[in-house]
Amino acid sequence: MTSPRDEFDWQAAEADVTAGPDAEVVDLDDARARRAVPRPRPAGGTHFDVTLDEVPQRGGMPVDPPPATLSGRRPIVPAGWSTWPNIKHSARQAAELAAYRAGFHTVRAPWYATQAAFWATVGVFRLTGRQVRWWWVAEQTGLRQAAADAGDAQTWHKLHREVKNTRAWRGLVLAAEVLTLGVGGPIVWALAPWWALTAGAGLAVAYLAHVGRPDDRPIITPATVAGRFRRVNPDIILRAYYAAGLGHPDKAHQRVEFGSTMARDASGTGSQVSIDLPYGKTFDDAVKARGAIASGLDVAVSQVFITRDPSSHRRHTLWVADRDPLAAGAGRTPLLRGKATDIWQPAPFGLDERGNKVAVDLLWNSILIGAQPRQGKTFAARLLALYAALDPYVKLTVFDGGGKPDWRKFSLVADRCAFGLAMTRDGDPAEIVVEALREIKADVQDRYERLSALPPEVCPEGKLTREIARDPRYRMPVRLVVLDEFQEYFDLGEVSKEIASLLVYLVKVAPAAGVGFVDATQRPSGVGTGQVAQQFISFRDNHQVRFALRTGSWQVSDLVLGSGAYSEGHDSSTLLPTYKGVGILRGATDATPTVRTYLADQEDAEKILLAARKLREAAGTLTGMAAGEDIGRESRDVLADVAGVFQGKEPGLHWKVIAARLGEQMPEHYADATDESISAQCRAIGVPSVSVNMRGSVGRGARKVDIDRLITGRNSA
Repeated sequence: MTSPRDEFDWQAAEADVTAGPDAEVVDLDDARARRAVPRPRPAGGTHFDVTLDEVPQRGGMPVDPPPATLSGRRPIVPAGWSTWPNIKHSARQAAELAAYRAGFHTVRAPWYATQAAFWATVGVFRLTGRQVRWWWVAEQTGLRQAAADAGDAQTWHKLHREVKNTRAWRGLVLAAEVLTLGVGGPIVWALAPWWALTAGAGLAVAYLAHVGRPDDRPIITPATVAGRFRRVNPDIILRAYYAAGLGHPDKAHQRVEFGSTMARDASGTGSQVSIDLPYGKTFDDAVKARGAIASGLDVAVSQVFITRDPSSHRRHTLWVADRDPLAAGAGRTPLLRGKATDIWQPAPFGLDERGNKVAVDLLWNSILIGAQPRQGKTFAARLLALYAALDPYVKLTVFDGGGKPDWRKFSLVADRCAFGLAMTRDGDPAEIVVEALREIKADVQDRYERLSALPPEVCPEGKLTREIARDPRYRMPVRLVVLDEFQEYFDLGEVSKEIASLLVYLVKVAPAAGVGFVDATQRPSGVGTGQVAQQFISFRDNHQVRFALRTGSWQVSDLVLGSGAYSEGHDSSTLLPTYKGVGILRGATDATPTVRTYLADQEDAEKILLAARKLREAAGTLTGMAAGEDIGRESRDVLADVAGVFQGKEPGLHWKVIAARLGEQMPEHYADATDESISAQCRAIGVPSVSVNMRGSVGRGARKVDIDRLITGRNSA
C-alpha cells in the first residue's frame, strides 16, 4: 500500500510536458500505468493504493464481480455452464427470460409499429433536410460571411468558386439518388419476392424512425432493467469515516486504517472490509455514527451494517449492500406445500440481509417477539406456530390475549386455545389459560421424574429424544405454547398473580423438558404493579431467542433483544416504518441477522392449518379442544369447589384456609392457589369478602351462607 506522497505525481509530469522545450519529456501513458500498479504495502500503511480524491466520483456504475479464485483468475468456463445441472439451470433461466421478453414485446408490438410509422415519417423530412443542407454546403455560409464582413474579396471569391463546384457535383449525386429511387423503386416492387419487400420495408422504416425520433424517446421499451448501484471504494469509506468524526487524515495517530482489502461478499450483494479505528475510538463509537457513515457513503442507512470483531474493540467489519436489502420481501412461506414438518429440525423463518435463509429452532427454546403495533409481530409468531402445527406429533397450546382473528383457525389443531378475555361458550379465557398452564406445569414436573427413571439405553443422559417424544407409550410429546399479546394476562387483577407465577416457572424450566414457548407482545416494557410487574420482567428476560421488529426507541429495542444489544450495534428502532415483517433476530445463532420473515397471511394460515389437521387425524394425534373433548370440568367450577371445602357446620373460613384445603383436595386445579387468587376469583362471581372469626382468629374470608345462596340462585336460573 502507498500513501498519497508515495504516488507518482503524474499531474506535475503532465505540466512539465507543456512547460517548454527544455522540460523533461515524460510518457504520460506510462506514468499513469505505473501509478495504477499497487506497490508493496509498508508496515502500518493505509489500505488504498491510489490518492484520496478530494471529490470522489459519483456512484451508479455496476460493481465488477469478484475473481473466482484467490489468484485473481476467472474460470475459463463460467460456473453457470461448468456442470450438467448448472447448464440445465442456466438454460432454463435463459429460456424463461427469453419467453418473458417475447411476451412483453408482443403485447406492445402494435404501439411500437404506430410509433415507428410516425417517427419514420418525421425521419423522411429530416433526412431530406440533411441532404439539401449537404448539397447546399451550408457549413460554408459562415466562412463567406466572415470574409465579406472583413472586406476580403479575394477570400470571398475563392470560397464562392469552391462552393459552386461542390454544389455542382453534389447536385449530380442527389440527381442520381432521385433517379435511382424513381426508376429502380418500381422495378424492385414489381420483381422482388414478398419477403424481400417486407424485409426491405422493415429496414427502411426502422432506419427512418431512428433518424426521425429524438434521442431521449426510444421506441422499444426494455423488458428488464439492469440494476445500478454505487461503487464503494476505500476512498469513499475513508471520506465517510472522517466526515463522521471517527478520525482525522492529517494526524498520524488519528487515521482510519483497513484490516483487510475491500472485497465483494460471498453472496455478491454487497462489499465488505475490516476497519481499524484510531486508538481510543471504539466499536460503540462506530455504531453511534452509523447514520453519519451512511451519509458519507451516500447510501441509505439500511444498507450499512457494522459487525463487532472479537479480536479488538476498535476493529469491526463494515458491510455495505449494493441496494436496500430490506426493501424486498422474502416471499411466501414454504409451509404452503402442506407437507409434514419435524419440530426437531429448525423452522424456516425468512431471509437475512444478504439473502441467506434463516431458520429458528423451536425445540429447547423460548422465543420472544416484540414490536410496535402493525409491524408484523403476530405474523412472525404465527409463522413459527404454523411450522409446529404441521408436525402431527407436537401438542399445541395457543392463547391470544388480544382476541384478534389471526389465531382463531388454530382451534383446528390446538389442544387448548383461548382468544381474547371475554366470556365464550368454551368458558372464561382467563380460567382456560390458568387451567392449561397448571396442566403444563404438572406435565413438566412429571416428565422430569419419568425421564430420570428411564434406562440409559432408552433415554441417554436423562433427556427427551425424538423416539420418546413420538412414542405414545411414554406420553411425552413435544409441546409448543404460543402466547400473543401476553401482556394482557399480566393485567387481570388477582388472577394475574397465578398466571405470572406459572409463566415464570415454565419459561425457566419447561424448554428443557421439550415444552417450547413463542411469546409476542407490543408492551415489552411491562404492565401491572408490584409482584406481577416483577414477574413480567422475569418472564420477558428468560427467553433465549429474541426477535425485535420495529420499536419506538433503542431502549425498547434493548428490552426485546436483551441488555447490551444496542452497544453491539443492534437497534430495531432504526428499521424503517415501511418495512413489514422485518426484524433483528438475536440468540438463535452466533450471528444476529436482520431478517425478512416469510409471509403467511390469513388465507395461507387457514390452508396450512387444514393440512395440519388432516396430518393429525391420520396420525391419531388430534387432542383436546381440537378433537372436540369436553373441557367443562377442566375449567374449574370455583363456586362449587369452595363450597366443598367447608366441613360440618363451619359458618365461614379464611381465604388462606380455603386456598390450603383446595390445594389438598384438588391439587390438579389448585396446587398453586393463594388466598389472594381465590379471593379474587370468588369476588368476581359474587362471593363477598367479609370478616370471619375462626376459633378466635379474625380475618377476611367467605361465609357458607353466601356461597349456598349463590349456588341456589345459579341452579334455579
